[in-house]
Amino acid sequence: MDRQLNSIWGIILAAGSGTRLAEATNGERKQYIEYKGAPLFWHSARTFSRVAQMRGLVFVFPPDETEAMKKKVRQFFKSEDLGLKWIVAEGGDRRQDSVFNGLKNLPSDCDGVLVHDSARPFVSARIITNLIDGLNAGAQGVIPTIKITDTVKRVDNDVVTETLTRSELRAVQTPQAFETKLLVAAHKKAIAEGWDVTDDASMVERIAEVTIIPGEESNIKITTPEDLEKLKETKTTVPCVGWGYDVHRFGGENHRPFVLGGVPIAGGPTIIAHSDGDVLLHALTDAVLGTFGGGDIGLHFPDTDKKFANADSSVLLKEILTLASKAGVRIVHADVTIITQIPKLAPHASQITKNICRLLELRPHQVNVKATTEEKLGFTGEKKGIKAVATVTALREL
Repeated sequence: MDRQLNSIWGIILAAGSGTRLAEATNGERKQYIEYKGAPLFWHSARTFSRVAQMRGLVFVFPPDETEAMKKKVRQFFKSEDLGLKWIVAEGGDRRQDSVFNGLKNLPSDCDGVLVHDSARPFVSARIITNLIDGLNAGAQGVIPTIKITDTVKRVDNDVVTETLTRSELRAVQTPQAFETKLLVAAHKKAIAEGWDVTDDASMVERIAEVTIIPGEESNIKITTPEDLEKLKETKTTVPCVGWGYDVHRFGGENHRPFVLGGVPIAGGPTIIAHSDGDVLLHALTDAVLGTFGGGDIGLHFPDTDKKFANADSSVLLKEILTLASKAGVRIVHADVTIITQIPKLAPHASQITKNICRLLELRPHQVNVKATTEEKLGFTGEKKGIKAVATVTALREL
């Protein structure tokens, strides 16, 4: 039966000693290992924050580090507010003790809880969302699992006693999601009866039904020195698109000569502008800036600054291309459109295309230049000015 849990929190366990990794990390606990500029536990917090139904997080740290980590978590939230409430709790001797301490710090209205190991920094928001969907669909406990691909055998004193049926086996991951009251009850029963378990589902399955959802192979746990190799930063190339738009008025005798795409257009109208008034290169420059979130052309070359008076727009574009390169951006395509009633640009299109190819260091098939009119409508139709739009496609390494 479907329902809607109102207050779902996560418990991020970061209280382990990490003894198996101690030598490889020079004694640093694995939950504090830096990965892409942040400790592992913070990567999990970020992922939880991307799920709309999450209301807050309880971070569980070693008892002797709780106060120091409370200050550090506060600093993290100041510099990167995840939009979640948060609490710091003390860990216990065993994993299950740390979970129970986290449960005791949840607000009274919390009706669903997800328990996650901070040593799994690659958990996806999809898994978290699917776990919550399972709870909302009526499940009391939901865990992510992946199928076993190896044959598994039970052994006794190095002698095989049984080959287990692989189709019936699953490897279990975190986070694991439960009704809060049920998980608290399971922990209290574990304390009363002296259970010693390795995950929360091992408790809950003794008193209630636990269902599974598909986990992800990438949701690995950093446990051994070999696992540290997976934390080595690899560059990911992603596509990005920038869009630019610019307008200039036509002027009289004492204004700028008509230049378009870095090409002087003989017999064209003059342009009113602070720089050389190349409307096409200005739109193209803004489009390049858009590929890496670099702001706009006015931010970098304000028309209030005298040093940019009469500036060559080709030079300005080159400066922005240098910034793009430093940001890991590689331009792969440009599509530009010039909108004007005068002059006729068809005779100049080939030269403009060649010059843009030169500026962007692209081949002809990577640059498209178009010109159109607005059928005598608007200020361009009235021959009062010119405008241009540009779309730049790029690849960026992150």
